[in-house]
Amino acid sequence: MRYLDMETWPRREHFTLFNSFNHPHFGVCANMDVTALRRYVRQHEYSFTVAVVYLIARAANAVPEFRLRIRDAAVVEHEHVDPSFTILVGHELFGFCTIGYAPDFPAFSREAEGQIAYMQAHPTLINEASRDDVLYMTAFPWVSFTGFIHPMQQHPADSIPRFAFGKVFGAPGRRQMPLNVQGHHALMDGVHVGKFYTLLEGYLAQPELTLGPLGS
Repeated sequence: MRYLDMETWPRREHFTLFNSFNHPHFGVCANMDVTALRRYVRQHEYSFTVAVVYLIARAANAVPEFRLRIRDAAVVEHEHVDPSFTILVGHELFGFCTIGYAPDFPAFSREAEGQIAYMQAHPTLINEASRDDVLYMTAFPWVSFTGFIHPMQQHPADSIPRFAFGKVFGAPGRRQMPLNVQGHHALMDGVHVGKFYTLLEGYLAQPELTLGPLGS
């Protein structure tokens, strides 16, 4: 982790402007083609949800703005950020599950399976309040939504990016999934969210490359 030099940071004026807003977040929702991904995870018996969480985290980590966080009047950049996502735990309730991000998907998947099983047996809504090196994600598999609003603190507004992915839809030859991305405008703009979506589209189109073992 490193602190940015606020005097030389190119977007310092944007930061000052948007960090003064009561609601400084903006969101984008787009449909992602998951045809190849669904085929791949079924062939290799991977969890579709875990694969989506991994690919979102991989794309977000590749765009520096998704690793920036606001701490008082300063901005820090993390070397990497970990996905923290919701899981169903019974009685129509959910809990939080955080997985350490690892570039190697098979290793990530194994850790995720164990952590999900543990959290389902020991559900909690407690997050480590001091951690901001995370990405918040939620699955909303009941609706192919076209928009999404995340609950969050407003005063001060936290700067952790948020993601929501919904019900897969479409014909068998082209399956799509809605994905919402929300970011703090003091740290990122539409161009950065666009870079994220572009990377993710590429990952989804070639799951044999992005989900296979390193070096395969």
